[in-house]
Amino acid sequence: MAETTSSATSAANESNNISNGTAEDNGNAAAPTPPQGVTTIKPADFHPPLPLERFVLHEAPDEEEGMPADVAIVGGGPAGLACAIELARLVRRDPELDEDEVEIAVLEKAGELGEHSLSGAVVNPVAFRELFPDLKDEDFPFRGPVPHEKVYFLTGKRAWRVPTPPTMRNRGNYVGSLCEMVRWLGEKAEEAGVTVVTGFPAESLLVEGERVRGVRTAPAGLERDGSQGNTYEPGTDISAKITVLAEGVRGHLTQSWLDWQTVRGENPQIYALGVKELWEVKQPLDTVVHTLGWPLDSHTFGGSFLYPMGEKQVALGLVAGLDYPNARFDIAVAFQRMKEHPLFRKVLEGGEMLEWGAKSITEGGYFSLPARRHGDGCLLVGESAGFVDVPSLKGIHYAMHSGILAARTIFEALKKGDTSKDALAGYDTACDESYIIRDLYRTRNMRLAFKHGLIRGGAAASVMMLSSGALLGDRIPMHDDAWAERAAKKSVAQGYTPDGTLTFPKLDAVFKSGNTTRDDIPQHLVVGDSVPPELADFYAGMCPAGVYEREGDKLVVNAPNCVDCKATDVLGPRWTPREGGSGPKYRGM
Repeated sequence: MAETTSSATSAANESNNISNGTAEDNGNAAAPTPPQGVTTIKPADFHPPLPLERFVLHEAPDEEEGMPADVAIVGGGPAGLACAIELARLVRRDPELDEDEVEIAVLEKAGELGEHSLSGAVVNPVAFRELFPDLKDEDFPFRGPVPHEKVYFLTGKRAWRVPTPPTMRNRGNYVGSLCEMVRWLGEKAEEAGVTVVTGFPAESLLVEGERVRGVRTAPAGLERDGSQGNTYEPGTDISAKITVLAEGVRGHLTQSWLDWQTVRGENPQIYALGVKELWEVKQPLDTVVHTLGWPLDSHTFGGSFLYPMGEKQVALGLVAGLDYPNARFDIAVAFQRMKEHPLFRKVLEGGEMLEWGAKSITEGGYFSLPARRHGDGCLLVGESAGFVDVPSLKGIHYAMHSGILAARTIFEALKKGDTSKDALAGYDTACDESYIIRDLYRTRNMRLAFKHGLIRGGAAASVMMLSSGALLGDRIPMHDDAWAERAAKKSVAQGYTPDGTLTFPKLDAVFKSGNTTRDDIPQHLVVGDSVPPELADFYAGMCPAGVYEREGDKLVVNAPNCVDCKATDVLGPRWTPREGGSGPKYRGM
């Protein structure tokens, strides 16, 4: 099958020195086998390798033209900002350190803080209280406390209420917008003296021996063919004694560091993809709603949510595990069809869709945590370290708490003048002794049990919940999502036409993400060689933003549509950094 793209994929592949390759099976588990006689695809067979030669540079930072920092934090989300705030506070209070001589820099690829941050979100406030002990809950950037909550099992037309699992009970928690939380944390960081630089995507790690020495940011102003345009600006080297990787889900530097350092978990990491909308509605919602079942089939892990966001707004979304077996499944279309269900229609009808977004979610849990989250001059925090608990649908407070623990370790290392791997090992110890690992261990197999389908998985998860993880606690092996074989079957996406009022086509939804990526930006999605037609169809269904299309026997890549959800990096073409400010501009998500 011939391959074409809207922005010269072949040129990008050549410039990145990326050759086609087949991912290696990690040997943890075999992918499920579809029935005999059914044509299948395995995304791993066409998954380009991680371009380590681009993302890990054995070069010293340019000290003259670059930007020096004591601590460089890559990612301006909850983990990175919490780390920066706590570290700045510790430095300010210590009589032995001069706060003016300790430079803390946060690098964020979005044009403004929060523009790439997307979550449900129901938030456990414990980490906010820890970081700001002098404030009250009402001072935090939440929309309000969780009022009532209900869980339903959906069929195509009916909603059957089921008991709320203990892991999903949210008494004492709050609903909120992650965008707003991040912007608020950014203000607090700047007040504490932290340098927050937006529009600076870190492209490569700069290393010397086994030590991370800093990062190099992506260049800006390149033309589609990779040549330097009139607004060209080269990347900047940021040198640092310690680099904190707080990239969130599927960060390319985190993947590269783990691969370069040959650090693995007992299981590979697995992921889900979530699609979300923010609506202004006629009637206020007074209940946090979660569902399972339709529009997902019994072999696809996931569910939906509907959250009150104040008197006039609600947030709703659908999440599906990226090991789904139906090659024709399209989560974006499934989400639109979901809104036609009476449970959602009665809330949304007569309202207006304000914003749309999509993001992958880390789901592997305890057994997918890297064996270590520290190295010479480097720490992993938040979702970069895998700190998400799927059974409780929580990750924000784990991210912030890991950032706080990292800051305390960094503070002691700076005081001692030792930022080696041994000096930073206390971070792993602190995490292991914290509620982060305690919670993840207790729920260690609940997500993994659903590899056997909804019924068997639900039964096993119930046993684990009732025994607080004591029963069925042996590791359930998993394979990478890309190794799951897919068969083309009937899908909720087939024959579906959105109405433009309650339901929307992909490109209309992408417009609501605020994506203003320029059309002539270089291709940033690296596609494998010889993509067959059935895989092109799979990519088109997988991507919620309409980046991939099949035209005849060719795959067309509309790279400017990309909203950085990272699902493509899990299952298909590799995501690589583009110039700062590209991608979505979420405001209330």
